[in-house]
Amino acid sequence: MKKLLIYLKDYKKESVLAPLFKMLEASFELIVPLVVTQIIDVGIANRDSGYILRMCLIMVALGLIGLTCSITAQYFAAKAAVGFGTQVRHQLFAHIQTFSFSEIDKVGTATLITRMTSDINQVQSGVNMVLRLFLRSPFIVFGAMIMAFTIDVKAALVFVVTIPLLSIVVFGIMAISIPLYRKVQERLDKVLGITRENLTGVRVIRAFHKEEEEKNRYEESLGALTGMQNHVGRISAFMNPVTYTIINCGIIALLYIGAFQVDIGVLTQGQVVALVNYMSQILVELIKLANLIVTITKAVACGNRIESVLEMKSSMPIDVQKEQLGKVAGNKSEASEYMVEFSHVGLTYQGAGAESLTDIDFQVKKGETIGIIGGTGSGKTSLVHLIPRFYDATAGEVKINGKNVKDYPIEQLRQMVGIVMQKAVLFQGTIRENLCWGKENATEKELYQALETAQAREVVDGKDGKLDAPVEQGGKNFSGGQRQRLTIARALVRKPQILILDDSASALDYATDAGLRKAIREMEGEPTVFIVSQRTSSIQHADKIIVLDDGVVSGIGTHEQLLETCEVYREIYESQYKKH
Repeated sequence: MKKLLIYLKDYKKESVLAPLFKMLEASFELIVPLVVTQIIDVGIANRDSGYILRMCLIMVALGLIGLTCSITAQYFAAKAAVGFGTQVRHQLFAHIQTFSFSEIDKVGTATLITRMTSDINQVQSGVNMVLRLFLRSPFIVFGAMIMAFTIDVKAALVFVVTIPLLSIVVFGIMAISIPLYRKVQERLDKVLGITRENLTGVRVIRAFHKEEEEKNRYEESLGALTGMQNHVGRISAFMNPVTYTIINCGIIALLYIGAFQVDIGVLTQGQVVALVNYMSQILVELIKLANLIVTITKAVACGNRIESVLEMKSSMPIDVQKEQLGKVAGNKSEASEYMVEFSHVGLTYQGAGAESLTDIDFQVKKGETIGIIGGTGSGKTSLVHLIPRFYDATAGEVKINGKNVKDYPIEQLRQMVGIVMQKAVLFQGTIRENLCWGKENATEKELYQALETAQAREVVDGKDGKLDAPVEQGGKNFSGGQRQRLTIARALVRKPQILILDDSASALDYATDAGLRKAIREMEGEPTVFIVSQRTSSIQHADKIIVLDDGVVSGIGTHEQLLETCEVYREIYESQYKKH
């Protein structure tokens, strides 16, 4: 949590002024009982209505000044807290963007969403409360005790006993509740994970009629969260009655001692009322402090969780990328004979017991079309994800144009590679805005050229507004085939040197698929194309086909060669084109 406080550095003035104005408000609040003493001992005792009126006006003035100080403090505290929250959120989001798929897989999407939303909100609230009350409450407590000593030492000893007892209760409950709040946040993560899973997979759940099972699973997880929150709530709720009991015992002792002191003429009635007022102020402030400690406890737990994400080292750090950019700028080596090379490459996912890819070795020349085929789970997607460096190879080297992909700055590498993922994702906005993800300043001619190549021109022409037609979140107002064609067009807009189609034509009919492959072959610039597919028809005209079987290359060659030499390929082909 301490490391997050650097994001308050731009709000030093607000961080000082907020508690300062709160302490000014507290100072005026401590003067009020003395004014009340004068009203009782002088104004009421002498039946001087003019004096009483003057003192009442002074008391109103103190209240108004205190209110002004309080509002000012709240303004500065809110400005600092919201600014702090904004900076942490920006930094966290930027840091997450540096993560490779490995780090995102490790942490989990639900956890990252929790950190970005509820955790940062909790920390922001904690900062606000600390700036307002962390100094004010102790100041009032000890200030009231000092003021009590100025009135009467014997009566003030009640404060000396009461305050430590209250501190033991408050800090004792805090020590118990801190680890429990951490568990509450962990269970909240689980609930969010189930919620996200259910919302993204709602069609599958309904298709298999699993609504009741998922409801029960959600309710079970929510019940565990509720139970833990109730447990922590009961411990925190224990604080109020105990503090009230101690304070009221203190007031009883104060009235008892004060009565004797008034009787013997050591104290006046007004001074006893002032002492009771100071004790009441301590009660209010300690309850505020107790609630503040609960808020701080939650904020610290959430802050530590945010900090743990910020401390995660990316496998593709920005500093290294900047160094690589300098090397690339100063070192213009000759182009390699091969556009893409896999040299004895292996890949093991974090936490996996075995390799997902083993000893992958092949070369691809510029302009070649490579088909990749294999059974489900054979490692097709894993292989192509190594080219744009979504994952780093754990063995061997992946090279582009003769240079290891790790030596390229990420930005430059991703500009060279256009990839269409298995899941076609469109973002809320317009068709034009989605296509311009490929190239920000693309002209309308370039956009239509990409659409024609992707066989998506008819999709756009059939919509009101053409390129400016609206796209709902996730592209839900388009069919699966339309989404796939638009995502292919988005990748083609930048005219990449390497184009990867990761099973991205699965929803297309054979004629559209054939038209797409023909248009890609005729593209200017002759991109190197990788086509991942389950269909042999989509890749049989490729210059080279790579057949994967359980993460190992089972065969490399043309369609005709593999039919003769590769049993795995022959089985896939014959399953789709049965012998007559």
